Amino acid sequence: MEPFVTLDGVGKNYGAVQALQHVDLQILAGQALGIVGHNGAGKSTLISILAGAQSPSDGKLTFQESGTSLPGYKVDQAQAHGIRCVFQELSLCPNLTVAENARILHPAIKGIGWKARARTLISEKLDEVFPGHGINPDDEVGDLSIAKRQMVEIARAFTRVESPIHLIILDEPTSSLDAIIAQQLLKHLRGFVDQGGACILISHLLEEILQSSDRVVVMRDGGIVDDRAARDFDRAKLVEAMGSVAKEHGNSGKTAKQRSTDSQPLVSIRPAQQGDTRRLQAYSGEIVGLAGLSGHGQTDALVDIYLEKRRDGQSPQKAVPMALVAGDRQVDGVFPLWSIGMNIVIGSMRQLTRSGLIDPEAEARLCKDWREKIAIRTPDMNNNILSLSGGNQQKALFARALASDAEIILMDDPMRGVDIGTKQEVYEMIREEAGLGRTFLWYTTEMDELEHCDHVYVFRNGAIVADLSGDEVTEQRVLQASFEESTDAQERSA
Repeated sequence: MEPFVTLDGVGKNYGAVQALQHVDLQILAGQALGIVGHNGAGKSTLISILAGAQSPSDGKLTFQESGTSLPGYKVDQAQAHGIRCVFQELSLCPNLTVAENARILHPAIKGIGWKARARTLISEKLDEVFPGHGINPDDEVGDLSIAKRQMVEIARAFTRVESPIHLIILDEPTSSLDAIIAQQLLKHLRGFVDQGGACILISHLLEEILQSSDRVVVMRDGGIVDDRAARDFDRAKLVEAMGSVAKEHGNSGKTAKQRSTDSQPLVSIRPAQQGDTRRLQAYSGEIVGLAGLSGHGQTDALVDIYLEKRRDGQSPQKAVPMALVAGDRQVDGVFPLWSIGMNIVIGSMRQLTRSGLIDPEAEARLCKDWREKIAIRTPDMNNNILSLSGGNQQKALFARALASDAEIILMDDPMRGVDIGTKQEVYEMIREEAGLGRTFLWYTTEMDELEHCDHVYVFRNGAIVADLSGDEVTEQRVLQASFEESTDAQERSA
């Protein structure tokens, strides 16, 4: 295989912070390259340089086809070389339609009738990559779910207008997609590579990396620590190379947590589309999972729970304390103008207030404790929240929720872009907090995460179609309920 582009000694620093350290890397045509590493390992910085969005502090990029190195490499040069990048933090304009967003990336769509051409191109590519997607090219992007926005961003990158596409870079492309849609994407990606394209796939889902990549690069602390064929790795070797503290886990033999018949549920709602009497219930100290294909009412159920508990309290002062860990952190999570510390402490104002004023020492202690507890990679908690990688931003949102006095914590597919080691640490925190009486309602598109739940409600078309617990929670049972409600599931849930 010929190298499409070669990186020689590429480094990137932000003041005293060294994000990349002398990276040497060849990206080959006809090969899927998987890149793994903890949050802050340098993955996003590396692909930003390849996409021309950032300039390296030192080193050079050399393209095989031209035999030239590009020290002043920019976005327009990346586009001209056929590089397309889908960043973890999506770049679509929410106030424009799907077709109009396609035009932004492809300025060659112009002239009279450009909008009709843009509609056709993006619709055809969505049909090709994501059959049955249900997206209209005239939909305003801000009205789409995060999963559908991710699908549009991916289809836009694969759309060819004039110049050929040589390299597709995908940063956590399946983080908001359910298993079925993710498989559609990975199948299309494999076809692109088999036809001679190059691909970089970044994912914290290690099985996805092992199954979809020909070669795997492991990054740690801004450098490459391992680079070999994917067949030479397994999950344990990847974890070891990353320096992860992750622990193997499974739900074999897991027993269902018995619900007390003497107590009242802390949460009890009937989804708006529910055609029978079934209700989503959660008792004190439970971890309740919401599963099913994305966009089938799980997020709506979390919103309904929040609104109902606020109504129960009648006023903010009397409402049941709740916290939300958003999956769409840019829309529902971070305060982008605030520091990392302020983004965390905003959920704990009641604990930090003394005689009507915020105690600065208590505030500093809380920030320090959670920076260490959840390993937020930053030299200074006073830095802006957007200075963090996507995964570290998500850690800050977890810190905000877990540091608060919330009795109920709602989690809307919150593990987008979080590395495997941190995931295991957060899972352990969730179990510990549930043991102390906190209640968690957890929507997730990752099947493995359902193993940590006491009960799992499977949603389809806005309604509960199954209530599983203990060793009933298997991928087969969840998928079966997601597509076709079984008689057994109905009986157990009635």
